[in-house]
Amino acid sequence: MTSLLDDAFAHHVWATERLIDACGQLASDQLQAPVPGTYGPIMATLAHLVSSDGWYLSFFREQPAPIDEESSVTLADLRAAIAANGAVWRDILAGDPDPEADLVERGDGWEFHQPAGLRLAQAIHHGTDHRSQVCTALTSHGIEPPEIDLWAYREATRRTRAIEG
Repeated sequence: MTSLLDDAFAHHVWATERLIDACGQLASDQLQAPVPGTYGPIMATLAHLVSSDGWYLSFFREQPAPIDEESSVTLADLRAAIAANGAVWRDILAGDPDPEADLVERGDGWEFHQPAGLRLAQAIHHGTDHRSQVCTALTSHGIEPPEIDLWAYREATRRTRAIEG
């Protein structure tokens, strides 16, 4: 089954992978340097993005998040984790989740209820927000960020076509 959200999540994973790959050219000090106005250093931001993506998945599947943002990770670890997350997102979307299903987050003496559709939207928004911050960080290091918008995704995946008229 194809979901209306397939392209959104495929783009989410593709854009994150491209950005991680672009960061491979950076020196360790550039990856660890704080960047004002962003979440933090590039590595911390990418680890947070990928770790949180696994956390969002946990509302739909019981599985451990592949990345713990508090531990030391490499760009290769992050790329492998977001790719693994992408496979799980595809599987979840193929099951046609009910956008109104009540997803419950529980803490010490509290519960937070949210419809599945909002959790899915938040996963996409969260990734976009932090990818933008990494692009800002790359620019601050004098590096042109890769094209990761939806237009670049559609070209890379050949999801559009021109018809001469």
